[in-house]
Amino acid sequence: MRKFNLVFLLILIVVLGVIEFYTYSALRFATRNLKPGYRNWITGVYIVITILWLVAVFATPLWRQMILSKALKNVMISFVMGFLITKVLIALVLFIDDIRRVFFWALQYTGAKSEPGSYIHQGMSRSQFMVQFALLFGGTIFGSLLYGMTNRYNYQIRKIKLAFKDLPESFRNLRIIHISDIHSGSLIDKKAVEKGIQMILDQKPDLILFTGDLVNDRHEEAIDFVPIFSQLKAPLGVYSVLGNHDYGDYVQWPSQTDKVNNLNALKDLHRQMGWRLLLDEHHTIQKGEHQIALLGVQNTSFKSRFHTYGDLNKAFQGSEDKSFKILMSHDPSHWDGEINQKYKDIHLTLSGHTHGMQFGVEIPWLKWSPVQYIYKQWAGLYQQDEQYLYVNRGFGFLGYPGRVGIMPEITLIELA
Repeated sequence: MRKFNLVFLLILIVVLGVIEFYTYSALRFATRNLKPGYRNWITGVYIVITILWLVAVFATPLWRQMILSKALKNVMISFVMGFLITKVLIALVLFIDDIRRVFFWALQYTGAKSEPGSYIHQGMSRSQFMVQFALLFGGTIFGSLLYGMTNRYNYQIRKIKLAFKDLPESFRNLRIIHISDIHSGSLIDKKAVEKGIQMILDQKPDLILFTGDLVNDRHEEAIDFVPIFSQLKAPLGVYSVLGNHDYGDYVQWPSQTDKVNNLNALKDLHRQMGWRLLLDEHHTIQKGEHQIALLGVQNTSFKSRFHTYGDLNKAFQGSEDKSFKILMSHDPSHWDGEINQKYKDIHLTLSGHTHGMQFGVEIPWLKWSPVQYIYKQWAGLYQQDEQYLYVNRGFGFLGYPGRVGIMPEITLIELA
């Protein structure tokens, strides 16, 4: 293990060194025509900021375990992530430019003919345009990340209407609120959160469903929000499941007993808030003369880096006679991995987990986020035959304390 950690550290140092070489070169190139005093002052500020950033990067495991205020942690995360992404993008553009330069150098070296001033001849020197583009590109992304911090409580209500031929008549026009990924450990502004809760109540839902990740790691993160989330009420109840972060897998606990106690305390918080936590089980919901089955599984993932705790077969048993079934499963990879392969009579699956990566583009003619290269179903509605999956973009945030293009979501689903 120590050997692996040492190798990883060496690789990290080399990668950061290459990135720093490119970004520092870009800065010196961009400021080369300034007066020496101004150029040295800008360079000095950059070096100080970079040193602070490097200290924060290598001390990340330490300060993540420290008891710091949420506001300070959010600032540190924003600083580390924002500066890193900016540097990577600048380095990437200039690295591509270097590939171009090497290519044309190779053409010249192998005897390619070119007149003075030709494209090949110009390709031998660093392009001022490429440096300016790299700095502008990186700066734009950095500015977007700063602006995105103002969107972290900008809750958006997304409304969809789904028709099912198997839906019992009593449940026609049923209004379901679906929320996911609250991540209490990241939330700071209680008034903003209360506004989001009121937005939910204003929709007058018949049923409220939460698909996991109430906390980042520890149950204590949610304690201050219990009075706020306890306000969530619906005639047919409030139901919840656990997400991957709820198990405390990303914390070094003093003992396994402490980890188990944390999970049990978190489960108790669900009860205190009046939420019915479904742990690989189903619940029959009665409305008028008809019934439907609501199933809930513990975190079940078909991505190797995430643990699976759930047992859908256990949750399904006893629900076979219900003509309509809704499943709450935190990780959307569960849908292709098992649900639409083995459980064809689960009509609607509700998930979260991805947050839409909190970064992307959603406009009428383009829906894109880097997370789509990891998750096939990453935000919004998906259909296969008569089955539907809805992936909520998340109520809260994790890591980067903001949202760029992918807003925090409250989903209103009306059944028809």
